[in-house]
Amino acid sequence: MKKLFSNKIFLLIIATLLVVAIIIFDSMPGKPLQSLTAPISAVVNPVQQMFSSAGGKISGFFSAISEGMALREENETLKKEIERLEFELTQSEEAVSRWEDLKNALNIRDKFEKFNFFSASVLTRESDEWFSIIRADSGTDDGIKMEENGSLAVVDVKSNLVGRVLSLDNTTTKILPILHEGFSFSVSAKVDTVNGIVVRVHGEALLKEKGLCKVDQIPLTGQLQVGDILVTSGTGGLFPPGIPIGEIVSIEKESELSSYATLRPFVNIAELNDVLIMTEKTEGTGNTSDETKDK
Repeated sequence: MKKLFSNKIFLLIIATLLVVAIIIFDSMPGKPLQSLTAPISAVVNPVQQMFSSAGGKISGFFSAISEGMALREENETLKKEIERLEFELTQSEEAVSRWEDLKNALNIRDKFEKFNFFSASVLTRESDEWFSIIRADSGTDDGIKMEENGSLAVVDVKSNLVGRVLSLDNTTTKILPILHEGFSFSVSAKVDTVNGIVVRVHGEALLKEKGLCKVDQIPLTGQLQVGDILVTSGTGGLFPPGIPIGEIVSIEKESELSSYATLRPFVNIAELNDVLIMTEKTEGTGNTSDETKDK
């Protein structure tokens, strides 16, 4: 036991002397200790640099992952903010559109002050027959009255001609749009100028698939040009004068004595959501059999 204790004291003295020797050698000019340890450093330093470089790359890798996660979270936040702003913009646009519709409806009432207007929302369109019949959600229970074998004019909220009422029941209305050609439905129209010529507008099987109507019964002495705007002439009693119908897009010559034109209606049946059904405030509305008059 004493021998072991003596050995420990001896080792401690040796270690102390080595430390003192290292300090002395390190403080001497030229630092001989550095030259003695140079071979060891030549081996140790590259290994140390390799571990240092690897440690830096690993640190950069985890840093990149952290930054990527932060960017993804920021992108998600920005996407949600963009979606919120787009939704608010859509709501705002719908509000503006609705306000415009209401303003237009009021303007229509001012323009056609001799008529009552019943608003109705479109329920269905018979798309398999190119919107041959439109059903709307107003009927006799809403106060709409129509004479037997009569009809009523129908416009959109911008006062463009949609068509005429085919039939009524208690809660719904069936409407023939101006593209329809199957029920001898025609409209007496005129060019929207002073003393504009009077023509007939009606649906045609081949044209309606392109969203167009046919214009015929063009007077030989009349001038009809591409770009002319047609409105209802008022002849026939069904449609009051001045309802916008559409624009002439082409004119075709059938012979030296006859020609016809094609018209693109202002109303877009496919996007139609609301209509206004017009009824006269005084009695006497009806149809006539005159070919150039409303049918």
